[in-house]
Amino acid sequence: MNPTALVLLTVGLVLLVGGAELLVRGASRLAAMVGVSPLIIGLTVVAFGTSSPELAVSVQSNLNGEAAISIGNVVGSNIFNVLFILGVSATITPLVVAQQLVRLDVPIMIGVSVLMLFFAMDGNLGFLDSLLLLTGAVVYTWFLFYQSRKTGDTSRIEDDLPDLTPRRRGMFSPWVFNGSLVVVGIALLILGARWLVDGAVAIALAVGLSNLVIGLTIVALGTSLPEVATSVVASLRGERDIAVGNVIGSNIFNILAVLGVAGIATPGGIDVSTAAINFDIPVMIAVAVACLPIFVTGNVINRWEGFVFLAYYIVYTAYLILDATNHESLPIFSAVVITFVIPLTVVTLVIISLRYLRKR
Repeated sequence: MNPTALVLLTVGLVLLVGGAELLVRGASRLAAMVGVSPLIIGLTVVAFGTSSPELAVSVQSNLNGEAAISIGNVVGSNIFNVLFILGVSATITPLVVAQQLVRLDVPIMIGVSVLMLFFAMDGNLGFLDSLLLLTGAVVYTWFLFYQSRKTGDTSRIEDDLPDLTPRRRGMFSPWVFNGSLVVVGIALLILGARWLVDGAVAIALAVGLSNLVIGLTIVALGTSLPEVATSVVASLRGERDIAVGNVIGSNIFNILAVLGVAGIATPGGIDVSTAAINFDIPVMIAVAVACLPIFVTGNVINRWEGFVFLAYYIVYTAYLILDATNHESLPIFSAVVITFVIPLTVVTLVIISLRYLRKR
């Protein structure tokens, strides 16, 4: 394998994470300075900021003619966000799920996931499809800001955000300082995305994996690192609502904003492979749907549910690797998953839902 490809991949990931961190901090401070509530900062600025690596990589990969990486990145990130990030966060401490997420944001996540599959059925996310997705992101953001006006709670903003603003007179003003963080963060994202895509394509060619699989695994994991950091740190600090809200908000923005912008910016739209339509996107939808009964029952994601999420991510990743390498154990593995794992999960979700309905 070409060592240069590994260097490009590694440095690209570092730049993406660093760029997203600067973007989130600068944009969060600017939003706080104009009086936006902490809840809306989390669901919009932070969620979109942690999704910015996916946006940078998706646009860059489409411009390079590597649409499979773009689709794999978004789909793989959404699966990773729920199964791995919520799984890890829940094993640290049981996660409390806010009522707004159960009643509004999780159903929206499920809806936009199904909408993505509907738009992709013809094998292409065209300009009109992408424009509708981006319009959905604008409407969703506007609605959140509209709802926030009813609460007007800005009292905790300065306590919840890290203090990076210069205090002494004679230094840059807070507006200039935080605006500079945003500009530098965007620049690092653009450069990191270019190197990451170049490195991922080179590795895919070297090891014989498809661009879709690389996008679903390595690239998806790398671009989801900001979400990992945000949710895990939030769990450790006891801010469990942020840990969940960050994941749900990022998943919604990944589909609406990332694919919307990438599709509009790419001449001819985004080509979607048959493999993604028949398997990976339905898995993403199934993962989103599985959240609803787990989130509803008691509004808590327990540790055992977190372990189940993690186990499913391991199973999903193992299947991708076995399928990509045409491993001889793939038929047995698939049979076990289809015959035992999936039915057992469905039964478990039904039992959980019935118990909750009986208690009510």
